[in-house]
Amino acid sequence: MPPLPAAVDPHALASALTSVLDGRWAHLRADIRAQMAAEPYRDAVDLGVEAHRARVLDQLQALAATDRPGLGFDKAYGGGGDVGGSVVSFEMLGFGDLSLMVKAGVQWGLFGGAVQLLGTQPHHERYLRRIKDLDLLGCFAMTEHGHGSDVQHLRTTATYDPAAGEFVVHTPDRGAMKEYIGNAARDGRAAVVFAQLVTGGESRGVHAFFVPIRDDAGDPAPGVTIEDCGPKAGLNGVDNGRLAFDQVRIPREALLNRFGDVAPDGSYSSPIEGDARRFFTMLGTLIRGRVSVGGSAGSATKRALALAVRYAEQRRQFTKPDGEEVVILDYLGHQRKLLPALATTYALHFAQEELVAALHDTAADAPEEDQRELESRAAGLKVANTWHATATIQAAREACGGAGYLAENLLPGLKADTDVFTTFEGDNTVLLQLVAKGLLTGYKDSFQNLSPLATARFVAERVLGAVAERTAARKVVDRLTEGDDREALADRDWQLKLFEDREQHVLEGVADRLRKAGKDPFEVFNAAQDHVLRAGRVHVDRLVLEAFVRAISRCSDPNAKALLERVCDLYALANIEADRAWFLEHGRLSAGRAKAVIAAVNALCAELRPYARTLVDAFGIPEQYLAAPMLED
Repeated sequence: MPPLPAAVDPHALASALTSVLDGRWAHLRADIRAQMAAEPYRDAVDLGVEAHRARVLDQLQALAATDRPGLGFDKAYGGGGDVGGSVVSFEMLGFGDLSLMVKAGVQWGLFGGAVQLLGTQPHHERYLRRIKDLDLLGCFAMTEHGHGSDVQHLRTTATYDPAAGEFVVHTPDRGAMKEYIGNAARDGRAAVVFAQLVTGGESRGVHAFFVPIRDDAGDPAPGVTIEDCGPKAGLNGVDNGRLAFDQVRIPREALLNRFGDVAPDGSYSSPIEGDARRFFTMLGTLIRGRVSVGGSAGSATKRALALAVRYAEQRRQFTKPDGEEVVILDYLGHQRKLLPALATTYALHFAQEELVAALHDTAADAPEEDQRELESRAAGLKVANTWHATATIQAAREACGGAGYLAENLLPGLKADTDVFTTFEGDNTVLLQLVAKGLLTGYKDSFQNLSPLATARFVAERVLGAVAERTAARKVVDRLTEGDDREALADRDWQLKLFEDREQHVLEGVADRLRKAGKDPFEVFNAAQDHVLRAGRVHVDRLVLEAFVRAISRCSDPNAKALLERVCDLYALANIEADRAWFLEHGRLSAGRAKAVIAAVNALCAELRPYARTLVDAFGIPEQYLAAPMLED
């Protein structure tokens, strides 16, 4: 392995790393950085709820004056036709006030995205340009008080009245009230409402409807009840509210009818057979929000690490025997708080970059297998990014001691604002189960039936034999059970195969447990849920490591490449260290080799310590978003 760069200009090295990090949308990222650096706004450290909401609306209007909100919309309606660029734009907003990122995501990603992806040309012509230009502010009304993750069983209804040619949208009880709806409490004028479509006395499952919620004066529309959710733990610049509908009538054309339509006489038609398959296809088109949340969580994590590393390089505590006070980043314990998390942040960035590219390149008419695989990756990386953000921002706060607890130093706000990321755009536990189910079913034709019993039967019949083939990975794992520890642990092929072998073994174990399970549809999966979740998590770990390796291969600067090799080692070995109980229990590591992993992580932290500031500077966070008083000399 090449030595780490010595006597290299840290600014030049950071710039080379930034080039690798920025990847395919480098030009867009540079433009957004320049725009953000010119903005006068700082974090809302001491603003009340209403003042914060007003400021974020002002920022949203300023953002609407740029070309960034329209990147993801069709060119025919003033957009840029750049889906990947649109997601990158939302991701970059994560460097600033996360309330703005969320409100922008609601307006252009969720509300506008639903009209674009679930509607048809008449809806596009009527609404998209107005949504893009912020002439029409809107909401994405999916979650209900009684149903969040279980979207398929939402209870709001939209019943077609053929005599009037209208749908009647109704909230049957408080449990069906739309809850936590961004833009609803103050600014939204319309909502895309998800409801059970009923026509001819038959329910055809959940569909999306365009429903006005306020009149021109800003008052609730007839039959619409709006409540303010009030102060939250974070993201108080977003006006979350509750919506209820009392026999609200909307025209037949308000149905966003790309995947299902109702004729004037009430007859139903759809290009997709099967209510369940149609439902999952509809939800699959809306993954941009999930991808954007993961990317924005990554940006917030980078910001927290940049603050904590800068602080750790100037803060001194306790003295050496010669009386000199020690910079806290020189302590191994402090390095272990920050540097493995920094390595994981790099790894997740590269995996996110690949996901955005796949989202951009996957055509709307791509094979169903490709679309399902994309949905699985989006779910898995949203989980990894948001749980990593929660853990790392907490570690960064602790690493800054009492200073990190002061609101003026930004970390408490980051912690509060990102906390909910683990449960919106899909609860992480539920999403991991979807990842594992996708692995088990292999995206076969039976994917449309996601019942636990159906999946268990499918596993027993088709998957177990294929998953059991692990010989290639095991040969490499076994080959490196002896020899020089440092050389073996730095062997990239060994790291990759160890991750692959772990994933395959865990997945085989899940399949075996499901095959032996009873026939009760609930108990089949509930009894193995812990194993299912682990299968999803180790699958994501493997995808992330592979993405990091591919990113290194694209790096043309030798100094940056050598540094990234070490960062990748730290990501892989810290992951193995954290899961060494599994590797020991399953004979993948000897006791001696497990101890060697710990020593290697310590050594890598020491090697990377001189480059910590360079690694966080490479994120390219505009300086105004790192202006914390604790960093002032």
